[in-house]
Amino acid sequence: MINMAEYSPISGAKIFEAIKDKDAIIMAANVRYVPGIADGLFRAAKDADSPLIIEIARSECNLERGYIGYTPKEFADAMQKSADKVGFDCWALHADHIGIKKGDDADIEDTKKLVKAQIDAGFTSFAIDASHIFNFDGKTAKEELQGNIDATIKIGNFIKEEMEKKGISSYGLEAEVGEIGRTDIRGFIITTPDEAVTYITELNNAGIYPNALAIANGSTHGNIYKNGRIVEQVSIDIAQTKKIAEALREAGLDARIAQHGITGTPLNMIKEQFPRGDIIKGNVGTFWQNVVFNILKVCEGQLYDKIYNWVIQTYKTEGKSDEEIFGKNAKFALKEFFSELNSLNPNTVKAIEAQAYASALLFFNAFNTIGKAALARE
Repeated sequence: MINMAEYSPISGAKIFEAIKDKDAIIMAANVRYVPGIADGLFRAAKDADSPLIIEIARSECNLERGYIGYTPKEFADAMQKSADKVGFDCWALHADHIGIKKGDDADIEDTKKLVKAQIDAGFTSFAIDASHIFNFDGKTAKEELQGNIDATIKIGNFIKEEMEKKGISSYGLEAEVGEIGRTDIRGFIITTPDEAVTYITELNNAGIYPNALAIANGSTHGNIYKNGRIVEQVSIDIAQTKKIAEALREAGLDARIAQHGITGTPLNMIKEQFPRGDIIKGNVGTFWQNVVFNILKVCEGQLYDKIYNWVIQTYKTEGKSDEEIFGKNAKFALKEFFSELNSLNPNTVKAIEAQAYASALLFFNAFNTIGKAALARE
């Protein structure tokens, strides 16, 4: 008889601490679509003996079911069911991008309601994202970041208090100093080493100790387009990322880098150029959604056409190609067509699982985590 508790998510901190400075990057897979993808990821992680983070963002999964159609409890239950089915034990359930846009009392209280639901659902790791709160008139890094710092401390303390009520002292924590993908007239706005050090120092001084720090380093969430056609994600500023990681170490700070926006980045670039050890967590999200829609195009043509036409009609934008409109907005179809997408032909689900499995093995290889789940079991 399977012991279900054996396959429950473990503390994100346990995985972060085990992999820190071990020449490896933990893949954090965003599972917007569950059938096939979840089983494929867990099966690959088990066969590769690789640690895995399963994550979902506030916009995707919340008390109103976000844009994928799940509450935190429903999503956690679906991931638990998949882990139990596969029999995989070294994974964390991460609440990604717990977005705080204003930081006022109403925003903070609304965020607390979501976080409590995530904790009650069994999430074991959390990413507080108050990066939108930035004072461009600030004269120092601290002045620029103060709103972000304050909001992060409030939610960080709330997480600590709620977890302690459950007798839980270990959980993963990520914070975000720079808004991912933000640009100005000169291009991407890039986090500086001073901003990173100031931010983590202020959080540590308040008793908040993130394992991972998300920075703005030239990446963008989702699919990337140029002249209406999809292109590779190769704008990540690796040199700046190394400088930030070095500055954190020199300041005696324990956080490592969380790399967002990896969809579209060539695997050989990840394997050969990403500074493993400086980067501890690598987010792979839209990639798995692309797997689903590419397979639907072949295996479930009528449903794919129905979804495609709905996306184009609903999100038509002047000056944008249909390819880009679909690639940027197909995620919203996950809730709109929830029933149909969760009632696919079993052979279609098998194809999705097979593709997810094979792709996950390649990512584990590029991130160098094959065989490293054992480190988190020690």
